[in-house]
Amino acid sequence: MNSPPPAAPAWLPTLERDFPRERVALGGGAVVAVRRCGRPDAPVVVLLHGIGSAGASWLPCARLLATTHRVIAWDMPGYGGSTPLAGAAPRAEDYALRLEQLLKALGVTSCLLVGHSLGAIVAAAHAHRYPQRLRALVLLSPAGGYGGPGQEADQARVRAERLQALDRLGVAGLAATRGPTLLQPGAPEAARAWAQWNMAQLHEAGYRQAVELLCGDDLRRHAPLAVPVHLHVGDADTVTPPARVRTLATAFGVAPEAVGLIPQAGHLCAIEQPTAVAQALRTADASAPGAPGALR
Repeated sequence: MNSPPPAAPAWLPTLERDFPRERVALGGGAVVAVRRCGRPDAPVVVLLHGIGSAGASWLPCARLLATTHRVIAWDMPGYGGSTPLAGAAPRAEDYALRLEQLLKALGVTSCLLVGHSLGAIVAAAHAHRYPQRLRALVLLSPAGGYGGPGQEADQARVRAERLQALDRLGVAGLAATRGPTLLQPGAPEAARAWAQWNMAQLHEAGYRQAVELLCGDDLRRHAPLAVPVHLHVGDADTVTPPARVRTLATAFGVAPEAVGLIPQAGHLCAIEQPTAVAQALRTADASAPGAPGALR
């Protein structure tokens, strides 16, 4: 099945005006595409997207954060304008190293790091290995992964389902069928269109690598951490339901009852409820040791 690509959503002109993409060369042919907004001298927040998205997906939330923060959102390796990592199944440590190289190149010495869904595994891997660069870590609707002990059957099932769907539907068909399911029922049409458009920008090779990361890693493998950790999830999330997120919390020193619920939001809570997510991120940053001043 080959579905036509979705029409450009209404937010696209705003994206290019307020959150433009640029390519950062890291040496050795590696390039990471980033989107940036906000004041250059403001505290830095770094946003990592999930498996079916890209840096552009953060636009609604980034525009709000730009009033208080310098916002950086990457296209993870193999996505958007970013070159892929080597090998068919790079590890979380490989993604974390690429992120560390990017932050060095951008001169980021301190940041609030936010990982959504699969991005949470990358964010936790980075926080585990490079805690000196982080004020705090926020895991937003975190994917737990399927690489833990006793998960072999789920790992094989999810890998097969994801890759067979890609082979059968193609990227555009995957976006048309899966994109809307990441939002709560009755989500505004603008949010649905934005979710579908972002998923339709996937590159097949990068997505295949990301499926291997999802299936081969375990979020809890990167715990405990030496930085403050906050967890949030949409109250209507059916991909990473609140009950499942609470089971991950204790590994990171967070009480299950302290997991924040984003009201009236599905898995893509930063698209559906950007104001609530932006406020949660500001609160997490303000509570970090040495709350941010003018960081460069």
